[in-house]
Amino acid sequence: MLVIRELPSHLRRPIAPVLLAALACAPALRAQASNPTSASNAFYGSVTAHPASNDILKLTLDEAISMGLKNNLGLKEAESGEKIFQGEKNVALQEFLPTIALSGATGVYQHNLAALGFGPGVIGEFKSLFPNGIPGGFKEITKDTLTQGQIFYNQTLFSGPVIAGWKAAGAAERSAHFAKMSARGEVVQQVASAYLHAIAAASEVDNAKALESEDQVLLNHAHDAHVAGTVANLDELRARVQLQAQEQVLIQSETEVEKDLILLKREIGIDPGQKIALTDPAPCSELAAQTPEEVRAIAYKNRQDYQNLQNQAVEYKAFHAAVRSQRLPTLSFSGNYTTDTVTGVGTHGTFLAQGTLSVPLFREGKLRGDTEAANAQMDAVNNQLADLRSHIDQQVRSALLDVGAAQQLVQVARSNVDLATRALSDETDRVNAGVDDNLPLVTAQATLAAAQSNLVESLYQYNLSKLALARSAGVLEQQYRDYLGR
Repeated sequence: MLVIRELPSHLRRPIAPVLLAALACAPALRAQASNPTSASNAFYGSVTAHPASNDILKLTLDEAISMGLKNNLGLKEAESGEKIFQGEKNVALQEFLPTIALSGATGVYQHNLAALGFGPGVIGEFKSLFPNGIPGGFKEITKDTLTQGQIFYNQTLFSGPVIAGWKAAGAAERSAHFAKMSARGEVVQQVASAYLHAIAAASEVDNAKALESEDQVLLNHAHDAHVAGTVANLDELRARVQLQAQEQVLIQSETEVEKDLILLKREIGIDPGQKIALTDPAPCSELAAQTPEEVRAIAYKNRQDYQNLQNQAVEYKAFHAAVRSQRLPTLSFSGNYTTDTVTGVGTHGTFLAQGTLSVPLFREGKLRGDTEAANAQMDAVNNQLADLRSHIDQQVRSALLDVGAAQQLVQVARSNVDLATRALSDETDRVNAGVDDNLPLVTAQATLAAAQSNLVESLYQYNLSKLALARSAGVLEQQYRDYLGR
């Protein structure tokens, strides 16, 4: 959007018509932020998968979106988050599965029998067990070689918190999945918007080049007429200033295109130095009419953020159940089998099998506190869910209004281009016939340039509004081609 700030009174001067023409030809596309970076928004960054080459890489909109879904940084972060919750679910699954461990050891052990209570007095009490007397050479310090192997088994048979924790982990995993799907929609919207913005900016360059060619012809005509003495020098000066002003507009437009292409390449994983060419034209088809009720029903079914929040509600419900189930008993089973081999004695096996029933008797303060906290979390997510339903309705209605308004603006912009084209043709005939000088012609040319730029901007905004409508309905990734009319 072009903004003209008022100058202080001591600096105000009359604005020449040719300057107004130059301002009217300035590019109107300023929808994207200036130099956005992945530091402020991860979706503006990517993992570079295509290093720069000398060839020109041709890209369709579908190819750009496909590359964005593979390489975009914001989506990769969401995918990593989903994998984290998948790992947490596996951890929760282990609570249901048996834990089996095997261990083995061998070593030389030295024992002090006196320290263990087998002193001379105690040994003397066992004389009756040895008819021939206690063997000679009995030592209080002994040693042996012990080789031991053990296998352990543990399993929880019933535990309310474990069961509820498993349900909560599953809900969290589904929530992360929908967060990832929402991130995919964000990538499609970001990449498509950047692609369309670059196309619109390229159209501005084409318009600027066409106007520059017209201005060059106008300057040549004014120069020849001035040399022939049929027009004053002022007409030639006006034409020269108009040409130079249009050259400035062209330079600015070409710079904007290059910056838009750099942003697009950063979002889809292409080296910023790689030359690319966008092969798809700007979509300009009209979208079929839809009612708010129809779009809202689609949104409730397909919106990933809505499904995400629904699974968060399930997760907190499971957490609440886990808190309440802490009052229930826990039943578990454990056992082990051990073999011991002692030098000179032989091998002997031992085993243990036991079931454990744990019954909580009194933890009322902690249990009530945990229950109150879980209730508060459930109330909070339920309130957010109710608010999101209203928010989706608001977004759908606003998006439909934007689409309708943008569609009408496109129609008006096309009509303005037709009228400005006819006015420029008539004025050109008048100048060629010698009825007018070139000042009205410059003004008519500037009017046409402004109308063409306005049409490009209107088409761009119309396409953006259609993408926003598809996003609000939750079907952007699957149906962006239908909404753009491709």
